[in-house]
Amino acid sequence: MRIEHLSKMFGDFTALSGINLEIHEREFVCFLGPSGCGKTTLLRAIAGLDIQTSGKIEQAGLDISALPPSERDFGIVFQSYALFPNLTVVKNVAYGLENRKLPRGEIRTRVAELLALVGLGDQGDKYPAQLSGGQQQRVALARAIATSPGLLLLDEPLSALDAKVRVYLRHEIRSLQRRLGVTTVMVTHDQEEALTMADRIVVMNQGVIEQIGAPMDIYRRPATAFVADFIGTMNFLPGVAEGPDRVRVGQVVLACDAGDAEPGAQVTLAVRPEDIALQDVKSSAENAFEVEIGSMEFLGSFFRAELADEAMADTRLRADWSINLVRRHGLEQGQRLHIALPRDRIRVYPQSSLHG
Repeated sequence: MRIEHLSKMFGDFTALSGINLEIHEREFVCFLGPSGCGKTTLLRAIAGLDIQTSGKIEQAGLDISALPPSERDFGIVFQSYALFPNLTVVKNVAYGLENRKLPRGEIRTRVAELLALVGLGDQGDKYPAQLSGGQQQRVALARAIATSPGLLLLDEPLSALDAKVRVYLRHEIRSLQRRLGVTTVMVTHDQEEALTMADRIVVMNQGVIEQIGAPMDIYRRPATAFVADFIGTMNFLPGVAEGPDRVRVGQVVLACDAGDAEPGAQVTLAVRPEDIALQDVKSSAENAFEVEIGSMEFLGSFFRAELADEAMADTRLRADWSINLVRRHGLEQGQRLHIALPRDRIRVYPQSSLHG
């Protein structure tokens, strides 16, 4: 599927602006971003539910930009499931097949296969109201893939479910998608969902694409300060560029790739809490300096320490350290210690870009 120069206006409001995107066959792509960023509008444009103001959408080499939803080759699952309450599970799943006037025996076989595939083989005679939220969502999935569409669209399919069911179902959906090999686009505002399910993530903000990449790339090499802030937890430090590979934070000079920043330019450094390394006092590691532990917060599988030092002016760092590391070094509030910020883990952005 190819999307070219796609824009969507609602009156004077620009919901999407100049979207270019290619989605490969059998790929699982997540549109990720905060509420109002345009991700659902983009999904609805692909489905033909909200026709774009300008731009082109191609599927399997055909221009589908102006086709109504009924003539496009996709199955869709909504956040609200949208099951027919007066039809049994079997009838819900069979709905699209019956519309295609397939022989009854063929429909019966196909529905039985699909219900077995989503683990609901014995629930066919029930009505949606008799099922749990997770079961209803699986019925909606079975219905969406019943006609073997070339594209599966998922609009925040897990957001109405509780946490445990969500984690279970995201694994189920991913594994189902791999088995079927169906090209899938999922909209979500949940970064964990996107990181665990997607082959590629499309991060959106205010109607534009901020970054496209594999989950590890997006997490490790966020292209913009917005992406760095939206995905995971991040420390942001105000700094001043001192050259192409030096940035000063307070009195601490850090070796890092400052990109195109001119000497003297105000920049923002970003480093993840788990990347802050504890150092031996005698270590001569690059980017090592001394700090004091201001507080320690226990978060189950790790501790989050707040670190500060006069040399860094008012800047505070959050570090995430495993329970074993904290125990081994006897770390506690008020303790002074040496840390290092690995050069390859520091990202540098123009200062104005964080909230822009």
